Amino acid sequence: MARGEAGGGTVGKALEVLDLVAGFGRSVRFTELLRDSPYPKPTLYRFVQTLTRQGMLSYDRPSQTYALGVRLVRLAHAAWNQSSLAPLARVHLDSLAAEVGATVHLVQLDHGQVLYVDKRNPANAIEMFSSAGKVGPAYCTGVGKAMMAFLPEVELVPVITQQSFHRFTPHTLVTEAALRAELAEIRKRGYAFDREEHEPGIICVALPILTPQGSVLGALSVTSSTARQTLDTLEGLVPRIRRTTSAIAEEAQHWRFPDQIRQTETMGTE
Repeated sequence: MARGEAGGGTVGKALEVLDLVAGFGRSVRFTELLRDSPYPKPTLYRFVQTLTRQGMLSYDRPSQTYALGVRLVRLAHAAWNQSSLAPLARVHLDSLAAEVGATVHLVQLDHGQVLYVDKRNPANAIEMFSSAGKVGPAYCTGVGKAMMAFLPEVELVPVITQQSFHRFTPHTLVTEAALRAELAEIRKRGYAFDREEHEPGIICVALPILTPQGSVLGALSVTSSTARQTLDTLEGLVPRIRRTTSAIAEEAQHWRFPDQIRQTETMGTE
């Protein structure tokens, strides 16, 4: 089956082209897109031209390159306000970051990956993979494991099947069995660690953000490096982080997620 068919027909193919452009992280020539695209040249060209006309891509004639368009920026801003924890969590992140003096991440789960929706850096920030709007693996990050540990089994199974189990460091969990054992421990203690599993020298403690019914809204972490702190030191911050996750969950009680809206509308038509 072609990738486009699996992705949902014409719309799925167009989104794959946008993902392809975004993946370069810079302006890109059509020949570069063609090299990495599964579509033949006429098909790819047609999608690129349509997306450009619709403002989803922009074209720079002098350099003959394409980049993500302004219309996507508007849509991303709307999504950030409507579908992200970030706006309602902002003041709580500011307060936590000021108190702990370390990097704070706010994330949500996105199709088996973690989506960093907001981030706070200390004055002497550590260079690391994460940034707001970026996606990363769930199985080897504290925030990812914190969320997976509290998913019901019916939701956890598809998330686990989407993990690559690539070994990033000697500490990375690379089997489903090892991950499930770790998730069981996380459920018992209520929080997760990143023990240099994604990046050498980077450690964190992470807590899930849960509704009163126990549904996963997202996760919050405090991240540092082995050169500055230890896991024991970060573990000592758990009570403070838990107060923040509880405050965010309280704010979110009156916030309806898109999935919840769709479920309500579906129930209303039955």
